[in-house]
Amino acid sequence: MIIGYARVSTDDQDLTSQVERLRAAGCEKIFSEKLSGKNANRAQLLKMLGGLSAGDVVLATVTDRIARDPLDMLNILNTVKAAGAGLRLLDEPFLDTSNDLSDIVIFIVGWAAKWHRRRILENTARGRARAQANGTKFGRKSKLTPHQQREALDRLAKGFETQREIALSYNVSHPTIGRLRSKRDRPEL
Repeated sequence: MIIGYARVSTDDQDLTSQVERLRAAGCEKIFSEKLSGKNANRAQLLKMLGGLSAGDVVLATVTDRIARDPLDMLNILNTVKAAGAGLRLLDEPFLDTSNDLSDIVIFIVGWAAKWHRRRILENTARGRARAQANGTKFGRKSKLTPHQQREALDRLAKGFETQREIALSYNVSHPTIGRLRSKRDRPEL
């Protein structure tokens, strides 16, 4: 049986292209998930690996869909081989477990995927630091304008209204007003 495996890293990404390509390549069953490849403990991957039989072929589009870490890739490959199954990749035809050199190739390709992931994380961190240095604020925008925040704090300080009443007047939750109070009480923030 030809068994496909498709993966994207986030819920916002689409699996359609991978699934269509795997079906076109003859996959009778396709396991798919939307989880980061940095962790090999993915439910659908483990389910697929646990159900392999001798003669099965696992098919994916590229190495990093299976694993981003070379050690994870080798462990997955060992599981596939132990079941008497094989592994092939559509976009990396040099990777075919019927060849004795496949372990070396898989390790190198897995290492490259890990290196690429590390570069992505480093670039993201640099971009975030640069944006923060330029004054970009991350996170959800405040529901209240700075004027409304000062006004709400003034109303709280006067003590005539409850936090809940003030929140209702601005159409926000009372924890929103509570966070303003906490922020005011911690001037370092």
